[in-house]
Amino acid sequence: MRVTPKSTREGVDGLMATPQGTALAVRVRAVADKGEANRAVEAVVAEWLGVPKSAVEVGAGGKSRVKTLIIAGDQAALEARLATRTGLR
Repeated sequence: MRVTPKSTREGVDGLMATPQGTALAVRVRAVADKGEANRAVEAVVAEWLGVPKSAVEVGAGGKSRVKTLIIAGDQAALEARLATRTGLR
């Protein structure tokens, strides 16, 4: 996922190309200071996927704009939601 901190709005903007490959584009209002943006990313993605906030955690890239998330839950259901939300059925 590619994160834009200090945005005027929060949300997931779909997919975008990054040097590391295709990623979700996520905007958060929080600043990238002391993990605030990471916590905001977890909350925004949890809401977008319809899972509890506690199910989403930044697994890698804590100090980078490109992050890897760990999302707990039923893998098939999460993959289906991601496909539906991104239009990649």
